[in-house]
Amino acid sequence: MKTEFRHHWQNLDWDDISLSLYGKTSRDVEQALGNQQRTLNDFMALISPAALPYLEVIAQEAQSLTRQRFGNTVSFYAPLYLSNLCANDCSYCGFSMSNRIKRKTLNADEIALECHALNAMGYKHLLLVTGEHQGKVGMDYFRHHLPAIRQKFSSLMMEVQPLKTEEYAELKTLGLDAVMVYQETYHGPTYQLHHLKGNKQDFFWRLATPERLGDADIDKIGLGTLIGLSADWRTDSYYLAEHLNFLQKRYWQSRYSISFPRLRPCAGGTEPASLMDDAQLVQLICAFRLFAPEVELSLSTRESPYFRDHVVPLAINSVSAGSKTQPGGYADNKPELEQFSPHDNRSPQRVAEALMAKGLQPVWKDWDRYLGHISGI
Repeated sequence: MKTEFRHHWQNLDWDDISLSLYGKTSRDVEQALGNQQRTLNDFMALISPAALPYLEVIAQEAQSLTRQRFGNTVSFYAPLYLSNLCANDCSYCGFSMSNRIKRKTLNADEIALECHALNAMGYKHLLLVTGEHQGKVGMDYFRHHLPAIRQKFSSLMMEVQPLKTEEYAELKTLGLDAVMVYQETYHGPTYQLHHLKGNKQDFFWRLATPERLGDADIDKIGLGTLIGLSADWRTDSYYLAEHLNFLQKRYWQSRYSISFPRLRPCAGGTEPASLMDDAQLVQLICAFRLFAPEVELSLSTRESPYFRDHVVPLAINSVSAGSKTQPGGYADNKPELEQFSPHDNRSPQRVAEALMAKGLQPVWKDWDRYLGHISGI
């Protein structure tokens, strides 16, 4: 019988991990930097406060590993918000059911307009996003619309409510390549504090979602926490590394992606429980590159143009650009429907030009699907 990650999670102690993490010394950091194959203990040292004086060295190593693994390429993707309907009440999300905002679910004609607008921008790599509403934006909706969307894009990702293994397997036959499912926080009490109503209250159902994705042979699985939701981003990030490590060992045939969303302003939104400054985010991103050189690291428009232009060349190999976070945002921009306010509002072309000026090569199509899933080509 397979061990589930929930059992591994239950054997981890948040306070003990936090004590170990904050007890790391410069000697631990130097040992981690000297290792070729880094362990979870090394990762803990690299995200500890003791590692901040070594940030330049960590960043240089991360950049070297990124160039070795991915060359100069940076994959561009766009989020397409299909609906802002949601049956959950979450303190930090603009789509929360308790927020009095206009609700919108795109129909086939509206989806076609959005796809046309995104194709005109050059996009062939798409992330479909919805609020979590099983009744109105569930499998029937996905079955109806995925095939038509897939015809217009070379690869499809989804960020929707957690589904069953057999549902993911069915969506794969309709063209689904990847699923992003963020735990938000691995700290149980904090999770319950911020998820007030709806299916998202079920911590363990969400926690097991990546395993259902692996069982369904989904090509790429996206993980992440919402930085600022818990009082300690470092300990949360260590749990994320534990989760990644568990999945890579069991579902070695799948690819993995890590995202780094910091809590952003939204309608009815909560204030961050902890603040992460820019240097600390660079530290976390680069630590993940040193720990998992083959994993896709993604940075969205939640971050500022200045930050993205300077950090993407270090360790990032996937970005969004020109993002609209509301249904119909590309063809008919209505900000009052948005999930959160993007920080980088530049067009995809301007973002691409900024990265090319730094010697990077924007890629608008996910070629891994066509090249035997050899990540980084």
